[in-house]
Amino acid sequence: MRKTIGVVAAMTALALAAGGCGSTKDAAGGGDDSGGGSGKVGATVPLLTSPFWQAYNNYVPQMAKDAGLDVLPTVNADNNTQKQITDINNLLNQGVKGLVVTPIDSAAIVAGLKQADRKGVPVVSVDVRPESGKVAMVVRADNKAYGSKACEVIGDKVKQGKVIQIMGDLASINGRDRSEAFRDCMKSKYPQITVLEIPAEWKAEKAASGLEGLLTANPDVKGIYMQAGGVYLAPTLQALERKNLKFPVGDPKHIVLVSNDGIPQELEAIRNGELDATVSQPADDYAKYGMYWLKKAMAGEKFKEGPTDHDSNVVEASPGILEDQLPAPIVTKDNVDDDALWGNTL
Repeated sequence: MRKTIGVVAAMTALALAAGGCGSTKDAAGGGDDSGGGSGKVGATVPLLTSPFWQAYNNYVPQMAKDAGLDVLPTVNADNNTQKQITDINNLLNQGVKGLVVTPIDSAAIVAGLKQADRKGVPVVSVDVRPESGKVAMVVRADNKAYGSKACEVIGDKVKQGKVIQIMGDLASINGRDRSEAFRDCMKSKYPQITVLEIPAEWKAEKAASGLEGLLTANPDVKGIYMQAGGVYLAPTLQALERKNLKFPVGDPKHIVLVSNDGIPQELEAIRNGELDATVSQPADDYAKYGMYWLKKAMAGEKFKEGPTDHDSNVVEASPGILEDQLPAPIVTKDNVDDDALWGNTL
């Protein structure tokens, strides 16, 4: 891997008793067993219709093996909140000793977290932060930064006029964070830009129908922010082509397009002059550090705020919930071929 794994964690009670108070513990990654976690673990994915989640799903068994964990086959919730809660219960009934989950709904997932807590099974939440409940760690990038970065790329090129943001599911903290950050950034930095919005729920068909209607009524749109390139990029490019509004980057008639995900399809679209930029959220590191923190939690370790040695920070994102905020770089034609981007390693 391109990074050295590190952790900012409080010592276990046993280590404290042995005089380790105030120290931090490092792990070398790979198959390192320093965390002591053992037993089968379960993992859920929210959906598999997006290339991003397909990539994450493929990374899970690899990263579990590297962490020395025995992971059951991942369970796909099919973007169904109730199914996800049932899946968690089924995994717990199989006797898993730890869980890595990606909530579909930040509030609804609390029921599943309570089930795990009652059985003493630690949970690491990946990509999406629950609104409440007990989790050992949230592994996530700063989703407000996603919205702000997209705003700045579009705002600096558009200056004034209409732009569209195709939003994710607003039942998810990710959809809310990206939407609010984009909206707030436009209002404060680019007051001459009007933001039109499509609540698309991470669904390609909702993005397509919403965009069709807005482009019909607003053919003078100058920019589009897609909160999930994995599900929104293809329908967006198709809609622009149907409306005769698809022009390459650099053409005066080009509609500025920015997305989130960092999948290979987005990187190729940047190379082809179809997409201006994307924010690469780390599918590989979501799986890697999800398993890393889970192993530590299974060993009974407790964690604290502070910088890690894998280029991130652990923050208290909400009362009692710690979040390891991983880097998510903006990708443009200037760095699209960078070997450090996970989308270039598949």
